[in-house]
Amino acid sequence: VYKEYMGDAESPAQVRDGLLDAMGDVFFVVSAVEVARYHRDAGNPVFFYEFQHRPSSAEGVVPAFVKADHGAEIAFVFGKPFLAGDV
Repeated sequence: VYKEYMGDAESPAQVRDGLLDAMGDVFFVVSAVEVARYHRDAGNPVFFYEFQHRPSSAEGVVPAFVKADHGAEIAFVFGKPFLAGDV
C-alpha cells in the first residue's frame, strides 16, 4: 500500500498528496465502489465518476493542492443558488 501511494515520494508535498489519496480511497472510493457493485448486481445501470475541477470559489479558502472537495460538484450540477444563500 505504501508503494502504491507514496513509494516514489521525494518531497513532503508528495508524501502529503499520497496520504490524501490513500485516505480518500479508504473513506470515499471503497464504499462507493461497493454500493455501485450492489446496484449493478441488482441489474441497474451504474455510472461512476471522479470530479476534479477546482471551483474558483476555492481560491484563498482551501490549499492550492486541493482539486475539489467532497460535494464541490453540486454547484456545477445545480447552479449558483446553492452557493449564494439566497435560495
